[in-house]
Amino acid sequence: MRRPLRRTASRGRLRRGVIILPSAFTIGNLFFGLYAVVAALRGDFAWAGWFIVFSATLDLLDGRVARFTRTGSAFGAELDSLTDAISFGVAPALIMILLYFTGADWSWVIGFVYVTAVVVRLARFNVEQGGEARRHFHGLPTTAAGMILATHYPFSQTVFFQQYLGDLNWTRIMVIAMVLISILMLSHVPYAKFPRIDLRSRRGVVRTSLVAVTVTALLLFPAYGFFPFLVGYTLWGLLRSVFLGLLERLPERDPLLDTREPSDGDVEPRELDYHELTREPTLDDWKENTS
Repeated sequence: MRRPLRRTASRGRLRRGVIILPSAFTIGNLFFGLYAVVAALRGDFAWAGWFIVFSATLDLLDGRVARFTRTGSAFGAELDSLTDAISFGVAPALIMILLYFTGADWSWVIGFVYVTAVVVRLARFNVEQGGEARRHFHGLPTTAAGMILATHYPFSQTVFFQQYLGDLNWTRIMVIAMVLISILMLSHVPYAKFPRIDLRSRRGVVRTSLVAVTVTALLLFPAYGFFPFLVGYTLWGLLRSVFLGLLERLPERDPLLDTREPSDGDVEPRELDYHELTREPTLDDWKENTS
């Protein structure tokens, strides 16, 4: 009589352990997000940027683990949003403030604008999409936005940047970039999700292979790869949305530009004279319309 009770207790402990697993990834996300803040305050902006990349990786994994183990919950969604506000809101904004916006008294306001956009974006995401993106993200994801700002400094230390881009006014560029990123986060521009591994179809194999090659290149050349890739992802979603929006506004066929000749099956329109327009309908007309 005691064996079923022991099995039930062991299953309960296993269930609790599985539920804790996604939250452990979320807490790891918080750990690296706070560590990025500490590194930025110490002046180590390169590692601060990579810690935010680590946070984004754990943020990607916690949702997938929750869906795989079927342990998603409202608590997990709220915990994830609060963590993302620090890792991809406060930490990247602090990096930008310490790098570019310490000269004037009110220059830190640009960081406030960015963090506000992040928290509003996260709140809207939970309300509109229930904590999980369906086919695409509505607006630029906060993870991508945070990593753009975080990986800018490692990219700025490369030889390519120093030779070709170092003379630009990056303070002004980053102000414009942070404003545009904030607007895109609050917009409804559709951004693609990270594709799933699919080896069952030819298209899935090609997509998975491209993802594997891209991830490998990013890991081999992180300083050169992450920032340009994320900027390209941001611009691609915006330009694609604008292009598709222009296509939807075009008429399917303009009758004034339709120069095709009528075929044998087309019925030529017949002009009606005044008597046909004003006469009363007859019984023959009724029979013709109802036949």
